[in-house]
Amino acid sequence: MGDGTPRRRGGGHYRPESTHADSGSIRLLAYSFRPWAFLAAPQSLAPSVSALCSWELPVAMAAAVAGILRGGLPPRAAWLPTLQTVRHGSKAVTRHRRVMHFERQKLMAITEYIPPKPAIHPRCLPPPPKPPKEESGLIQLLRRDIAAVFRDHRMIAVCQNVAMSAEDKLLLRHRLRKHGILMKVFPNQVLKPFLEDSKYQNLLPLFVGHNLLLVSEEPKVKEMVRILKSVPFLPLLGGCIDDTILSRQGFIDFAKLPSLDLLQRELVGGLTCLVAQTCYLLQHQPAQLTSLLDQYVRQQHEDESATPASGKPPPPDPAPEP
Repeated sequence: MGDGTPRRRGGGHYRPESTHADSGSIRLLAYSFRPWAFLAAPQSLAPSVSALCSWELPVAMAAAVAGILRGGLPPRAAWLPTLQTVRHGSKAVTRHRRVMHFERQKLMAITEYIPPKPAIHPRCLPPPPKPPKEESGLIQLLRRDIAAVFRDHRMIAVCQNVAMSAEDKLLLRHRLRKHGILMKVFPNQVLKPFLEDSKYQNLLPLFVGHNLLLVSEEPKVKEMVRILKSVPFLPLLGGCIDDTILSRQGFIDFAKLPSLDLLQRELVGGLTCLVAQTCYLLQHQPAQLTSLLDQYVRQQHEDESATPASGKPPPPDPAPEP
């Protein structure tokens, strides 16, 4: 306002509660807010104190005592409020929006602006398809070696490739090579794709971590198991013999079987014995019959030669036993 009086929204004014012109009345009003301050009031305020209404002092003192009993602390004695502002405001005016006509609502809904969708940023687009990665020459060479190993060898054993010193591994390699067993090492990222597309896919659970293969053209299981028993830190996991998958215990049981040459000799000996026995049984009866007939013929010749000398026929011979 032009007079310097502060105003607030809604028409309210901030006016001082005390409009007395004399300073004595203002000081009395200040002390009326703190009734305990009358004890320390100067003597110049005595007439003004007596001029207070009869109900102001007891009410103020009762309020101060109640505040102390509730646990509150009295205000600081150095600070004395001299003026207090009171807001005299009016009611708030609330304006309501007018309801739009139904036809206009339909028109506004039909003619509502639909902004175009923003273009997708190139960074948000899916990446273009990458060309297929070509295999290097080393991977192709390893694939050919793996295919040759599984094609040309009848026994393939899988072992865990533990941390061995170079000297121990070289000694083991030479001991196996004496019996025609070779040690092969291939990376799993090349070996597993080959096994997935072949008839040996059931061997995939054995290839976990670092592995090595013990292969031989002939199944030298007994020699391999005997050598691996002397190397306990190189465990045998399993493998296959003649396209038959075996576990570790299967290899041990296979090693306890006799050799193929011994089995062949035993089979040939058994068959020869049966043939000889059959031949003997077939020739025994005809040979016995032939010997009996020869003996009968000799006896007849002897009897014929003895009859002309004595002139009497010989007694008849008993019938031969069948």
